[in-house]
Amino acid sequence: MTPKKNWNQQQAIVTGGASGIGLAIAQKLDQLGVKVVLCDLHQNVLEQSARGFADRAEILRLDVTDAKGVEAAIQDLTARFGPFDILVNSAGITGSTNVKSHEVDPADVERVFRVNFFGSFHTARTVLPGMIKQGYGRILHIASIAGKEGNAGMMAYSASKAAVIGMTKTQGKELAETGVTVNALAPAVIRTRMVERMPPEQVSYMTEKIPMKRCGTLEEIVDLAAFIVSPECGFTTGFTFDLSGGRATY
Repeated sequence: MTPKKNWNQQQAIVTGGASGIGLAIAQKLDQLGVKVVLCDLHQNVLEQSARGFADRAEILRLDVTDAKGVEAAIQDLTARFGPFDILVNSAGITGSTNVKSHEVDPADVERVFRVNFFGSFHTARTVLPGMIKQGYGRILHIASIAGKEGNAGMMAYSASKAAVIGMTKTQGKELAETGVTVNALAPAVIRTRMVERMPPEQVSYMTEKIPMKRCGTLEEIVDLAAFIVSPECGFTTGFTFDLSGGRATY
C-alpha cells in the first residue's frame, strides 16, 4: 500500500478555480495546507479570488480546451514543483438551457463538450504520468446529476457530464493498481453564480426533482470533495459520489 501523505506535503491543481465550486474546493484545500494552483480562463477574476489564499498558492490562466496549452502549462508546473498529488476538474459551462435537443445549436453542443469533457480529459491525461510514477494521486472530476439522469432542456450539459462519468469509470479501473484513484462527484443544484444565471424555470424544474426540495450548499460539496481527494479515501475509485438531496439513490 502506498504510504499516506499529509496535506501539507501535497500540491493540487483546481480548474475553474476562480469562482463557484472550484474556488470553494480550492479554498478548503488551501486551509488544509495544500499548495494549490488555481486555474481559470479569466485572469482578472483569478487574481481577485487568490487574494485570500496563503502565499504558497499560485494562479494560472488556462484554457482547458487547448490540449497543447494544457500540456505545456502543467509540464512547466511539474518541472518547477514536482508531480501533482491532486487534480480537481471543476471548469464547466451549461451552454444553452431550456432548449429542446432537436432545436439546440450543434455549435453549442460542441462548445460544452470541449469545456466539460475534453477539458477534464486534457488535464487528467497530463498529470497522470507523474502521479503513476510517484505511486500516489487523487483525481476528482466534477460531474452532475444531469449526467446520471439527464435534464430536459439541457442536452449538451447532460450528455457532456455523462461522458465525464464514463471517463471516471474507465480511468478508475485502468489505474486501480497504481495508487492513483479517479472519482467523480455528481451534485444536483448547488447555489453558484452559474446557476443564478440560468432561467428561473430551469432552476425550478431541477430543484423540484430533489426530495429535500432545496439546493445544495457550497459547504456540503466542499466537505465531500475534501474527503474524496484525501489520503483516507484510498479504496474507492471509478465511483461517482452522490450529492443530490436524495434524487439519485444509485
